[in-house]
Amino acid sequence: MKIFSGVDLISNRRIERAYSRFGERFLNRIYLPSEVYYCKSKVEFINCLSARFAGKEAFIKAFYKAFGEVLSFRDIEIVGKSGRPAEVILHHRKEILNNCQIDISLSHEREFSLAYALIILM
Repeated sequence: MKIFSGVDLISNRRIERAYSRFGERFLNRIYLPSEVYYCKSKVEFINCLSARFAGKEAFIKAFYKAFGEVLSFRDIEIVGKSGRPAEVILHHRKEILNNCQIDISLSHEREFSLAYALIILM
């Protein structure tokens, strides 16, 4: 068994500025429609987006360590489940994860969002 990890911390203000400046163009470049829909249903819309941004960054880092490939933000979907941990869906090279366990943890507060991703190769 091998374990690969990635972590990312982001200022929520950074995501707020990008969204204010570029609007839907920013959202479409980084997020999938289901992620935007989920976050727009939340009171803390920007914090939700920030946590997903950090999650994508953390997963990209772990994936690169595990497989030596760089993913794009839109290759990754972070599925929110109210009251349960988020899940990662890979939309690029899904078969590579057949013998893997993926864990991701997202957290956000007023100023920052944090994510930690694990890929465990069985």
